[in-house]
Amino acid sequence: MDGEKKVAVVTGGGSGIGKAAALALARDGFALVLAGRRTAPLESAASEIAGIGGAALSVACDVGDEADVRRLFQQARQHFGRVDFVFNNAGISPPRHSIGDVPLTEWHAALAVNLTGVFLCTREAFALMRDQQPSGGRIVNNGSISAHVPRPGSIAYTATKHAVTGITRATALEGRPHRIACGQIDIGNAATALTADLSAGREQADGQWRPEPTMDVEEAGRAVAYMASLPLDANVLFMTVMATAMPYVGRG
Repeated sequence: MDGEKKVAVVTGGGSGIGKAAALALARDGFALVLAGRRTAPLESAASEIAGIGGAALSVACDVGDEADVRRLFQQARQHFGRVDFVFNNAGISPPRHSIGDVPLTEWHAALAVNLTGVFLCTREAFALMRDQQPSGGRIVNNGSISAHVPRPGSIAYTATKHAVTGITRATALEGRPHRIACGQIDIGNAATALTADLSAGREQADGQWRPEPTMDVEEAGRAVAYMASLPLDANVLFMTVMATAMPYVGRG
């Protein structure tokens, strides 16, 4: 691959953290495969990448659907020849509920995207990276601050993100013989459409509602691109990038 573009697959690549990461990767010379449920945002992001001189393929994909994920990686391989980097970023955050009131449908929906989706994409990426020539690649999972501590009313989201940490560790271990590195980025309060309500206030561990600071989503994208830039004999196993003053490191 010396002298050729490396290829990155980004799920949830049409907006927010995924789009920021895709743009940062494109600036670093990666060709992009953008995956997501909505075609229009994917095509818009692909156009932005083309505008900075990059190459991008957009693929409509439900990461919780096995056939969709298999087709995603088949198209990536057919279009670009290989896959060097995967950012498992797609995720959903169910509505807030006290544990006693969580609908089973919302629990299953969170598991399907946030956990099964990460597994399916990891499985396809792992097999492709193991068997391609030259072999190897890197997978980075979006764990979130919730992989460490929960917000009130978020049992389904928190459970999936804790489980993503297990996928990260298992993949990092089993990837060693195949030159497949795996790491996790835990992002706190990146400014996206999904965090727009932070300025109005979020419930804290003590039951009070307070506004929370955010950081530019481009910083999350740059952090992902840094992880992708490492040679395969080096790995960031876990990275936390967060708004400096968000209420995370203190007691609540």
